This record gives sequence, C-alpha cells and structure tokens, in this order.
Amino acid sequence: MTPFTLDAPAKLNLSLRVLARRDDGFHDIDTVMVKLPLLADRLHFTSAAAFAFSCDDPSLPDNESNLVVKAARAYEAAAGIPCNCHISLEKFIPHSAGLGGGSSDAATTLLGLERIHEGALGPQKLAALAAELGSDVAFFLTPAAARCSGRGEKIEPIPSPPALPVLLLKPAFGIASAEAYAHWHSAGPIPGIRYAPQETRSVTLVNDLEIPVFQKYRFLAELKQWLLIRKEVAAALLSGSGSTLFAVLHPGADAQSLAAAARLELDPGIWTWSGATQGPPA
Repeated sequence: MTPFTLDAPAKLNLSLRVLARRDDGFHDIDTVMVKLPLLADRLHFTSAAAFAFSCDDPSLPDNESNLVVKAARAYEAAAGIPCNCHISLEKFIPHSAGLGGGSSDAATTLLGLERIHEGALGPQKLAALAAELGSDVAFFLTPAAARCSGRGEKIEPIPSPPALPVLLLKPAFGIASAEAYAHWHSAGPIPGIRYAPQETRSVTLVNDLEIPVFQKYRFLAELKQWLLIRKEVAAALLSGSGSTLFAVLHPGADAQSLAAAARLELDPGIWTWSGATQGPPA
C-alpha cells in the first residue's frame, strides 16, 4: 500500500440536551455537533506485516484499550480481513476535553482501513460499527454538521450553521463523560451562573451538562462568567462534558489578546486554540 495520512477533526457541541437515563446506563440526548477542521489529530497509515499502533502522546495508552486499536480490531472482525498496517497517531486535540478526539481518531481509523481495503464494509456497516465503538464515533463519519440522538449514535446530517469564530480554553484537568452524566440527576445550578440558552448568529447555544460539571469544577463556571463579560465574546459554552469551554467571538475580535488575558487573570497554564467551526460549503 502507498502510505497516506488522514486528519481526525475535533468537534463542538453547539447544543446538548440530556433527556432521560436509559436502562443500559447511558442517557438519551439531543445534540447538535459541528467540526473544527483546523484542530485535528493526524493518523498516518503505512504497510506492515501485521497491525501495529503507536502514538506520540505518552499519556495515552498504546494497547488494546486505545480507541484506534479497538476500531482496527472491530474492523478486522467485521470484514474478516487482517489489517496489516501500522497506524501512527499524532495528537493535537487534548483528551478528556469534550472535543471528541478519541472518537474522531476511531472514526478516522475506520475510514482509513476502508480505504485500504477498497470499501470492504460499505457506509452502512461502517456506521453500525462506529456506533458500537462509542456514542460520538458515527458523527465523525459524516462530512458536515449533524443532530445526534439516542445516546449520540443516531445521526441526522443537517445543513452546517454559519462558521463561528471561536476561542477554546481548557485547564490542565480533564473530565470523563461518565463522570458528568453520573451527576446529572443530583446536581443543581450555582446561583449567579448563566445556564440559559444563548442566541448568536442564528445559532442557539445550550448545554445541560454545565450544571453537574460546574457544580464539581467551579473554575469552569468562573471561566464561563469571565468570558461572558468580555467585550470580545458574543457567547460562551461548555463543549460536551468538558473540560473545554468555547467562546464565540464578535467579528474582528482579537482571539490571541483574549487568550493572553485568560492566562494572566485566571490560569497561566490554560490551553487555548482559536479558529472557526466548519461552515456551509462555498
């Protein structure tokens, strides 16, 4: 095979409604997700005698517990084909951040293996495989925005909202999705924190997981309130289960100055990224 590289983009949840707890322990949700095409991990596929995986981030497992490896093993089982390739993962998306990095890596693994094996499974079987791997994985097989329901695996592609200029901010700690959902029933709002839906550029931003996440991680609540009073910011929201918050910026706002102010006033070690969500095709 000829070596090739695929990008695995991050995502933002523009809206996330938690509807009910399911019998299987997951929650039914209704969420709208968009991609961040310029914030992406990179997966390099090269030929090998047998499947192998490596990652440049030593904090992530490189064994059977990694979603890339799980995706490859699932593909081998479903297609009945050994995946004789080496996948090397370059990480740029922070993990446990609400940005879907692991899910995107898994989906991109499936797409890469499908390319190598010339469409052995086909779109429907690939989507079913993705849904088994994780709640967000199937979303990353779609080319654009989507409304996702069930536990997140039911995908309805939708027209992409307008491209939104955003600044992402993530403290050093991460949050596991299971942790956020586990406290959804018992958590209550913090007085003075804005949880109400926000309207900006024909997009409604809201996240029901802010209540349980902010109750345990007060810094994130403070970060959201800090963003909302800045002149550069039109709206601010937690993405997924966190721990990343994103600010939608006013036209012409200086994202780098805002990021510098956050490091100076709130957390000198905070991770930041600025860019735009994927908009409609030109």
